[in-house]
Amino acid sequence: MARNMHQAFAGATLVGETQDRRQRFSLLLLNLEEYYFEQHTANHVQHKGSRYERKIRGSLKICSKSVIFEPDAISQPIIKIPLRDCIKIGKHGENGANRHFTKAVSGGISLIFSQVYFIKEHNIVAPYKIERGTMEYVFELDVSGKVEDVVETLLQLHRASCLDKLGDQTAMITAILQSRLARTSFDKNRFQSVSEKLHMECKAEMVTPLVTNPGHVCITDTNLYFQPLNGYPKPMVQITLHDVRRIYKRRHGLMPLGLEVFCTEDDPCSDVYLKFYERQDRDDLYFYIATYLEHHVAERTAEGCTLQWQRGLLSNYQYLLHLNTLADRSCNDLSQYPVFPWVVGDYSSSELDLSNPGTFRDLSKPVGALNKERLERLLTRYREMPEPKFMYGSHYSSPGYVLFYLVRIAPEYMLCLQNGRFDNADRMFNSIAETWKNCLDGATDFKELIPEFYGDDVSFLVNSLKLDLGKRQGGQMVDDVELPPWARSPEDFLQKSRDALESDYVSEHLHEWIDLVFGCKQKGRNAVGAHNVFHPLTYEGGVNLNSIEDPDEKVAMLTQILEFGQTPKQLFVTPHPRRITPKFKSLSQPSSYSASTADSPGEESFEDLTEESRTLAWSNITRLRPHEQHKIHKEAVTGIAVSRSGSSVFTTSQDSTLKMFSKESKMLQRSISFSNMALSSCLLLPGDATVVSSSWDNNVYFYSIAFGRRQDTLMGHDDAVSKICWHDNRLYSASWDSTVKVWSGVPAEMPGSRRHQFDLLAELEHDVGVDTISLNAASTLLVSGTKEGTVTIWDLTAAAILHQIPCHSGTVCDTAFSPDSRHVLSAGEDGCLNVVDVQTGMLMSSMTSDEPQRCFLWDGNSVLAGSQSGELLVWDLLGGKIRERIQGHTGAVTCMWMNEQCSGVITGGEDRQIMFWKLQY
Repeated sequence: MARNMHQAFAGATLVGETQDRRQRFSLLLLNLEEYYFEQHTANHVQHKGSRYERKIRGSLKICSKSVIFEPDAISQPIIKIPLRDCIKIGKHGENGANRHFTKAVSGGISLIFSQVYFIKEHNIVAPYKIERGTMEYVFELDVSGKVEDVVETLLQLHRASCLDKLGDQTAMITAILQSRLARTSFDKNRFQSVSEKLHMECKAEMVTPLVTNPGHVCITDTNLYFQPLNGYPKPMVQITLHDVRRIYKRRHGLMPLGLEVFCTEDDPCSDVYLKFYERQDRDDLYFYIATYLEHHVAERTAEGCTLQWQRGLLSNYQYLLHLNTLADRSCNDLSQYPVFPWVVGDYSSSELDLSNPGTFRDLSKPVGALNKERLERLLTRYREMPEPKFMYGSHYSSPGYVLFYLVRIAPEYMLCLQNGRFDNADRMFNSIAETWKNCLDGATDFKELIPEFYGDDVSFLVNSLKLDLGKRQGGQMVDDVELPPWARSPEDFLQKSRDALESDYVSEHLHEWIDLVFGCKQKGRNAVGAHNVFHPLTYEGGVNLNSIEDPDEKVAMLTQILEFGQTPKQLFVTPHPRRITPKFKSLSQPSSYSASTADSPGEESFEDLTEESRTLAWSNITRLRPHEQHKIHKEAVTGIAVSRSGSSVFTTSQDSTLKMFSKESKMLQRSISFSNMALSSCLLLPGDATVVSSSWDNNVYFYSIAFGRRQDTLMGHDDAVSKICWHDNRLYSASWDSTVKVWSGVPAEMPGSRRHQFDLLAELEHDVGVDTISLNAASTLLVSGTKEGTVTIWDLTAAAILHQIPCHSGTVCDTAFSPDSRHVLSAGEDGCLNVVDVQTGMLMSSMTSDEPQRCFLWDGNSVLAGSQSGELLVWDLLGGKIRERIQGHTGAVTCMWMNEQCSGVITGGEDRQIMFWKLQY
């Protein structure tokens, strides 16, 4: 990580005599949902008017539910007086406070109250001290002319705090806040440059863990600004638009009002998180920044990250961070903090054996289902429960759980969440093993982990702040977290946890946990089957706050939801693809293929050399350059086939001819016409004795090279044949008649037989015309692309559909399997290149160009595509970008062929030419 995730908590956990006064106050001293409005330099006058009178210099802060006085001297505690506990508020006069204020010149404000909190005495973070009983405090403002205004404000806020109903309190405070925001505006004198042009200004709140800070947002042609209403913690937050790398729309408080801005690629901590009062303001600002970013990827898709993870470009840790970010999880929102899985299940052994599957937790089950006996009890209750039913009464991620883990680095957050108290010492995060055992056995404990367990900062495990977190029943003080026997130190614990997360076992099973938390088993029938059902309020859309009219009920509901925890936004509705690990690398390779290469040492070494040359060629594919070109047709070239020796090139064209071209003599050797209709594709049968061509006249033609004549005609379709493939003595033909047909034929090595005997083995029916087909390496799978943009993956052994994916808006121009048969790539008329996972049918990645890619070749990672403009484009699929544009044809590139070593390419185009390409190392 570029920066530490603990930065989200920066500034609130600092202790020690060396700090200056400004670092003592924090918004965490406020109650939840409370606002800090203004501050005034003042004296706290003790024993006013007596010979013991004493003045303590400091700052008086007016908040929506309390008055806070922060003394300059850190030896003095911060004073917090809740407004609801005030009995009288007034201007201090000779006869004490009264509501008709006498004209005193002292500038004093008198508060008579029944309860006061003392916080951070000597700047030590500790539970708040409370003093009860009727007492009076007097504060003298430096600017006495402001006393009446401050008293008026306090009386108004006091009235709000004393309202019976929580909803009415919230409504009145909101009205006061909005009135203050309306009376102020963004200070344009703070622009970085006088030449900046204002684009929009609106009201919003900056979100940090547990607190929000209201103010004004302003965006110009070069900067994004946030100006807090109270000037805290600094008068201005400024982000240069040029530095922005990612922006995400967020749910905040279940409402679509949040926007998070990142100036880094991979850091989980954002640079600013804003919550708007109007959705339109949020959307307008998002659109402006996204437009400014132009070629930057404004929002990453889950599918694009999935492809990178599956191919090994992202670690398990990085991928989980990406998914959390995409699912509305943020370090700035403790009710939606990033969630990570427990992966290790052994916290008692002296050594951690990552080669033993028994070391790990079962990632296919939620924490609540790991203990069979506990699950049975929960299911019994679930079956007897009235609707809406749920299996688990608490969630796997909530503000309380996050701070349970982070109390040693974020004690002030715990104090804020728990009204100035730490949790009971025996319920603290005392031991890893103890916590895991409680998650397995506890009646209401189903919590997962947080990213810190797989990071590199050990501070959350160590009581380096020397906090007094209480004494346990056995008498020992709560100090550092007790580690399992296999960890020699906190650093070793985190290193071994990271190793476990990146282990082969977890890589092979992480997709199962993703299904539970972010995917298809998160809700609905699949969640019930996976024993993964939580309280309805935790799910997105589980309650519509706008439909609740009673303000009291709405506030209570929102508070309950935020404190209880929220389920991530669902990212996947189909099963999540498995990661490609060494164990599963050749999962889709046929066993006969593996056996045949192993039989002969000579063949195996040749295969290795070929594979090496392919890898080298594809890594240098941007160095492909045109070598020679020949105009041999009168219309667009539609197909290319090359003899095994490479000496003869066969091409088909819309001019209805099949041509045979000699690469050596650079001469056209034959031109054959079967009908006056266009030919759409061609292939050479094994043995190089027969060329097969498909035609728009509904037929497939077999041409004998040796005899120089048409050998046979297959009249197999009711409309144009668009594409043909051949493998293992079977012909596959695609047609505009909405079918793909599979035919058996006499072995091609018998050119003497006059006619091929074809039998129809299977008919794969589509809703519309089929434009392209392709086989996987083993010919067990076929992919087809239709005129309406649908990509269908077929299991040829059963002649059944595996997946049907509406991929493109318009015709699918080309499709192909990756060499390992794990993915399908399709190119469409809409300019998109889409990657689909074969196992799950998930659309993994989609990249768009400004023109159609008519044909392509790929190695699973890089794509060489022929474009409508005639250029060859090299795409980096995993990076999601075009690496190179190579000038080629003067019209669209319509077909491509590549040799086995991937070092030579031939293309055909609408310019009637064939072009020979070579890699120039």
